[in-house]
Amino acid sequence: MEKKVYNKLVRDKIPQIIEADGKQCNIRILSDEEYIEMIDAKLDEELVEYHKDQNIEELADLMEVVIAAAKARGYTVEELENVRIQKAVKRGGFDEKILLVDVRQ
Repeated sequence: MEKKVYNKLVRDKIPQIIEADGKQCNIRILSDEEYIEMIDAKLDEELVEYHKDQNIEELADLMEVVIAAAKARGYTVEELENVRIQKAVKRGGFDEKILLVDVRQ
C-alpha cells in the first residue's frame, strides 16, 4: 500500500472524506501551541495558493484560515470584524485603488 506523508493542518472533515474514499489515514490532535504554529503555516500555504490560482475558492480558504487564526489567539469573529471596520473608518479601505508612489519631507 502506497503511503503519502502530509504533516499539515487540514479541515475537520478531511479524515472522514479520506475514509469514505476507501483510504486510511493517521491523525493527531495538536496542542494549542502546535495549533497556532500550524495555523500560521496554513495561512502562508493558503496565500501561496491564492496567488497561484486567484479564484474565489482560494480567497474563501484564506478567509477561513484567518478566522481560525483569530480564534486560536482568543479573538472572536466579531472582534476581528470590529477591528477591520474601525481601521476602515479611520484609515479607509482599498476601494479607490491608490498607489503611494513617494512622500516628500
